[in-house]
Amino acid sequence: MIHEVFPVGPLDCNCSIIGDETTHEAMVIDPGANIEGILARCAKLGLTIKQIIVTHYHVDHVGGAMKLKAATGAPILLNQADHDLLATVDVQAKWLGMEPPGEVIVDLTLSDGDKVKAGKIEGQVLHTPGHTEGSICVYFEAEKKLIAGDTLFAGGIGRTDLPGGDYNKIMSSLHTTVLALPDDVVVIPGHGELTTIGIERENNPFLAK
Repeated sequence: MIHEVFPVGPLDCNCSIIGDETTHEAMVIDPGANIEGILARCAKLGLTIKQIIVTHYHVDHVGGAMKLKAATGAPILLNQADHDLLATVDVQAKWLGMEPPGEVIVDLTLSDGDKVKAGKIEGQVLHTPGHTEGSICVYFEAEKKLIAGDTLFAGGIGRTDLPGGDYNKIMSSLHTTVLALPDDVVVIPGHGELTTIGIERENNPFLAK
């Protein structure tokens, strides 16, 4: 697996490029901004983007998706529960001083248990509502990696005071879905440093017993 993680946009959203070393097919998860940089990295790695996956509708995660789609022809994938809220991304962009991305058109809906693929690299969609109703994580079981979006952070959890947020739902998602994964799974959160399920199980103040 080729996996590069780097911050994009004013809120330093962690964007992931995941590629198959054999087929050179790739997916990009959360292309919030800096699309030129994403394309340059993929070109340097010899990767062709086949899917654009968004963990939730907030502009720092979805803001560059349409631009990346225009450059590559790759479809945009998002959970159905966040589709109707995409109309608010321009307003979110103005709050952050970002260029409004305009209309975001989703090509495919992601549901719990769905598979996303880049060549032979396969990830499983985990629906984890709470930060938003349509929030998802993507679990790469063979590689023991979890792209967690804004559901889980190193030492914290996603905000629930924004539209679509629900504290009880995010806690349920964390305890029933995310913490069901093995301790050695590496967590790539939507912002900030990487961690593991085991570290968060033991030390995260929202999750530790």
